[in-house]
Amino acid sequence: MSVQGRVEPRDLAPEPGSFRDPLSRVWLAGGEVYRTLSPEGMADWEALSTSRLFAEATADGSLVATERVEGNAIPADGAAAVLRHERIPFVSYPYEWPFSMLRDAALLQLSLLRRALDEGLTTKDASPYNVQWRGAKPVFVDIGSFEHLREGEPWAGYRQFCMLFLYPLLLTALRGADYRPLLRGSVDGIEPGQMRALLGRRDLLRRGVMTHVTLHARLEEHHADDVDVKRELRSAGFKAELVKANVRRLEKLVRRLRWDPGETAWTRYGTTTTYSEGDAERKAAFVRAAASARSRGLVWDLGANDGRYTRIAAEHSDYAVAIDADVAVVDRLYHALRDEGSTRILPLAANIADPPPGLGWRGRERGTLPDRGRPDLILALAVVHHLVIGSNVPIPELVDWLAELGAELVVEFPTPADPMVARLIARKREGTHADYTQERWERALGSAFEIEASERLGDGARVLYRARPRR
Repeated sequence: MSVQGRVEPRDLAPEPGSFRDPLSRVWLAGGEVYRTLSPEGMADWEALSTSRLFAEATADGSLVATERVEGNAIPADGAAAVLRHERIPFVSYPYEWPFSMLRDAALLQLSLLRRALDEGLTTKDASPYNVQWRGAKPVFVDIGSFEHLREGEPWAGYRQFCMLFLYPLLLTALRGADYRPLLRGSVDGIEPGQMRALLGRRDLLRRGVMTHVTLHARLEEHHADDVDVKRELRSAGFKAELVKANVRRLEKLVRRLRWDPGETAWTRYGTTTTYSEGDAERKAAFVRAAASARSRGLVWDLGANDGRYTRIAAEHSDYAVAIDADVAVVDRLYHALRDEGSTRILPLAANIADPPPGLGWRGRERGTLPDRGRPDLILALAVVHHLVIGSNVPIPELVDWLAELGAELVVEFPTPADPMVARLIARKREGTHADYTQERWERALGSAFEIEASERLGDGARVLYRARPRR
């Protein structure tokens, strides 16, 4: 399908993470997502767009909806064609995904590649950044990744798949280690030699690990670059059937991988919380009243845990992002949302006291949370004491950060009388948090927000506030 339209140059902004592919560049304008293609990129697009894969994958939502824009829609030099993509509600990155999300994204990448190979196509890369989410449903967004299959060449994305998909998953499945700090530390992922060093001797002998880690690392040590490897494979008569066989083996390996984080303090939170059922219902009613007061586009739920209150807010908004620092909690929430078929709540594992920074080239290739979409409403329930006492974030600093986001706020302040607050304070030197008082909290909150409503729960140890920023 093709549509007419034109974007003024002044409204056009390059997407900071798309510069690495000279054949296919993404642009943002007026809430729309465009892609300019070189002549070679256009030829690849034409092959993809007329394929059965494209029709089926866009219909089932696993491939981003895309249409050709006729005419000079984007005034870009050398552009042979312009595409317009469906916009994903909120961009996220693999260092914010728990194990099950990364695993499902990997299986989507492999499934699309396998289906592409049957139609004489392949993918030039295999980055998890090419996968985004409609809630708990993964969607492949990099149309420019597909290209014609060249006989005699291996899959160009294999090394990247290992470094950014397979190695992180193996690290967690085999060693119980969290891969997210490594992916946050390098946008290119985990090198084969580095992965070999991270695994134990017994792990290196496991089925699949020997091929994709041990032999991969050894091969790289004996070749200066990928060009040497490609030349050897081509001269040895490398065939497309070998690529397909390798993809099938990778799919089988990834499907076998499992992670059982066990119970944590926060996966048990719903059964160990000090809330009475009555307080929980009053809290839910308070959140519902605030969320339903007006229509909102994006909601952030900070410290979302099992997503109970995220779901309430999502009923009255276009999209909600459920953020929690406990990766096991987020993995469990993802499973629940996936089983429900939810496409309006995105679960992310991130610590607000140490949030994802801008990464990559010039610190802009991968944006901060606010860079990717500022919320209209923030839920901050049962999280203030963890930030202020647990992470030593001063109350004025926390309020200032919330105010900078420019969103309305539903926030819970557990007073020093709350049992959890008492436990947190008991771990610190006496007098360290003497300024953690309701009076100081309300003074700071009131300086940046207009407090519209408040409600005490139970014996008054926790107080809910509904507030809007002062303009």
